[in-house]
Amino acid sequence: MNNVTEVLLVTIAQTEAEAPGIMELLTEADIIVQFVLFLLLGMSVACWVIIFNKFTTIRRAEQRTQAFLKEFWDAGQLDEVYEQLGRFTGSPVASVFKAGYVELTKLSQAGQQGGMLSGDANLSRSLRRTATAERTNLENRTTFLATTGSTAPFIGLFGTVWGILRAFQKIGATGNASIQTVGPDISHALIATAIGLAAAIPAVMAYNYFNRRIRVLSGEMENFSSDFLNIVKRHTQR
Repeated sequence: MNNVTEVLLVTIAQTEAEAPGIMELLTEADIIVQFVLFLLLGMSVACWVIIFNKFTTIRRAEQRTQAFLKEFWDAGQLDEVYEQLGRFTGSPVASVFKAGYVELTKLSQAGQQGGMLSGDANLSRSLRRTATAERTNLENRTTFLATTGSTAPFIGLFGTVWGILRAFQKIGATGNASIQTVGPDISHALIATAIGLAAAIPAVMAYNYFNRRIRVLSGEMENFSSDFLNIVKRHTQR
């Protein structure tokens, strides 16, 4: 019994010693599989860079937007708020206010207070245009997350299918279906599947998360634009 155990242990040790590591598998992979793997790795790295960058940007936008709104409603005059805009860099709502204030100043200097139908239209258009530009800026590069989430599994699947085809080709060429013959190609196929999923899952989760927070900020911009227009109308009707 002891002899049998010793033989089994020796066999296992030899098998582990002969089994290639992950890096060795990658370097021995077919050129197509290597291209798929490096493409997926590149997409994954790019996604994580976007995720960290976008998380920081949106978090700063939310914090400074809340601070700006508090300053806006606590201030007595629009001029006071405009003078403090430097404290709220990165807030999309502050940018909307700046555009509205600048447009309102132009209308006042042009003496168009009496023609408020035209003035209201210009002011509303300026607010809407800035809000759209700010939302576009917040959404910048998030589409890459959505693209990665939808395409990475299929790119990984292509690598999987290619690896399995290579395994079948070796079986046909050698007539040998042992694990030593097909093992490396099957391993390449499974690695391609795993990396495809590893790239896609965080990308989809991050895209949905950022999209929800961007919608909240967009709502803040729309609400502020309406409030700003109402304040201007009440002021001009006095």
